[in-house]
Amino acid sequence: MFAGLPELGISNGEDLKETLTNCTEPLKAIDQFQMENGILLPTLQSALPFLDLHGTPRLEFHQSVFDELREKLMERVATIAEGKDEDRYIKLEELLEKSFPLVKMPSIQPIIMQVLKHLPKVPEKKLKQVMADKELYKVCAVEVKRQIWQDNQALFGDEVSPLLKQYIVEKEAALFSSDLSVLHNFFSPSPKTRRQGEVVLKLTQMIGKNVKLYDMVLQFLRTLFLRTRNVHYCTLRAELLMSLHDLDISEICSVDPCHKFSWCLDACIREKFVDAKRARELQGFLDGVKKGQEQVLGDLSMILCDPFACNTLVLSTVRNLQELLSQDALPRDSPDLLLLLRMLSLGQGAWDMIDSQVFKEPRMDLEVVTRFLPAMMSIVVDDYTFTVEQKLPSEEKSSLTYPTTLPETFSRYAQENRVACEIGLYYVLHIAKQRNKNALQRLLPALVDTYNDMAFGDIFLHLLTGHLTLLSDEFGSEEFCTAVFDNFLLTSFSSKENVHRHCLRLLNHLHQKVLASYMETLMKTLEPPKQSSESVKDLYTLLKEKLEASKKSPPEPEEAPSLDLGLHPVTVFGSTTTTKTSVNKLR
Repeated sequence: MFAGLPELGISNGEDLKETLTNCTEPLKAIDQFQMENGILLPTLQSALPFLDLHGTPRLEFHQSVFDELREKLMERVATIAEGKDEDRYIKLEELLEKSFPLVKMPSIQPIIMQVLKHLPKVPEKKLKQVMADKELYKVCAVEVKRQIWQDNQALFGDEVSPLLKQYIVEKEAALFSSDLSVLHNFFSPSPKTRRQGEVVLKLTQMIGKNVKLYDMVLQFLRTLFLRTRNVHYCTLRAELLMSLHDLDISEICSVDPCHKFSWCLDACIREKFVDAKRARELQGFLDGVKKGQEQVLGDLSMILCDPFACNTLVLSTVRNLQELLSQDALPRDSPDLLLLLRMLSLGQGAWDMIDSQVFKEPRMDLEVVTRFLPAMMSIVVDDYTFTVEQKLPSEEKSSLTYPTTLPETFSRYAQENRVACEIGLYYVLHIAKQRNKNALQRLLPALVDTYNDMAFGDIFLHLLTGHLTLLSDEFGSEEFCTAVFDNFLLTSFSSKENVHRHCLRLLNHLHQKVLASYMETLMKTLEPPKQSSESVKDLYTLLKEKLEASKKSPPEPEEAPSLDLGLHPVTVFGSTTTTKTSVNKLR
């Protein structure tokens, strides 16, 4: 407890023990020891007996004086460090040198830690001593740890690793949330809200203004993204940069070449739309990548691979296509649409680019623009034509039936091209928002075979299950249940446990709406095998309990939520007035 005192010429317990062992008059020896080691203030000696008369132990008195002096000294250290004296750090280093032998003494340790915290460059010898002692390392301030970490990547990695794992667990848990809603989903929190998350705040604090540590974290994220293909690492890369931007850490923001691009894209994500002005800014950043600096494309591609960025780009693409339809224009005639596809292509190619270390924008397949998107637009036209036909008086109706097949080009590109597939999936979400049962039944079977099984990814299934709540009443029809379950979800649930979980999430929310006979079949089909995870078993058990409870009490009628989703249906091939009104709505 009193280690280090002899080095400073101060007596400790061992000295007192030796004195008492060798003396002939212990009381005199104790008085002498107190005189030599007490507070060296002559006027105090006559006052101490009064404390004795009041029954105040000497220890209590000395401890209160010591605590007061410690607080004053810590305040003084902070004042010196924040001052403008040129020799302020020399003073602190001198104090550190005198006091460091007592660093293991609990009562003195806070002062030494305060001095270490305020030194911009702690002497190397002292840093090594702190790093070598687990207890000291644990209690030292993050400002000191930064100086240790910047030269010890492995140690920094050990500190950061649990935070990165926690971040991924939180993101994946959000995708399997029991709360299914089209209004409150994975993409609902604003960028600013997401940056207030525990992991982002901790990482931001750990990095401070240290560019070297920031670069280390980015390297960890690139490595983990390569190893796992988990796109949530791309989200963290963008969130971390914008968190430092929020704190105005110019030391880092000014040297990260992706800063202005991320800042502009962050504003688009906040609005869930890329407007024409910001589109030009983003294009300027992409076109401004100079020769010899192509490596920047690797980080830009990671930022564009962030699901929140991708969500914004595809929503903007669908909205852009709606406007083109209302104007009788073709996709290839829209520079904004071509830029959105360019950014989607760059984001989707992030893993390949970083893996190959070939920093070159992937060539966009022009047939996506000239063949896939027109095919998708033709589906919209089919839908519109059928809707108009149904509204005609019976004598004017033709024998037109709703088409059940899809253009071969649409299906082929959804299978072979990741950008086309992403747009196709979001179009399915869009028609679900419009509660378009016919279009959904037509499109869902086509999603069984998509590029890299993207339709069975957690992000799409999370959104789809939320969107299907808008069509809850349709689950009373066997035809609709067959389209959703037999023709899509159940085609892969046995081989993909995540699909099994999403099926159970959906049924836990909508079980009262599903046709009873069909529900019975589903329960048999979805019963988890023994090797299933606890999550699947728990969801199945919960569903079983809900079904048993609902047999005892009738379900309460649900009110449909009011929606303002930012994507409004567009009237196609209407009069000039109607078209203008629709376009204005979109804007």
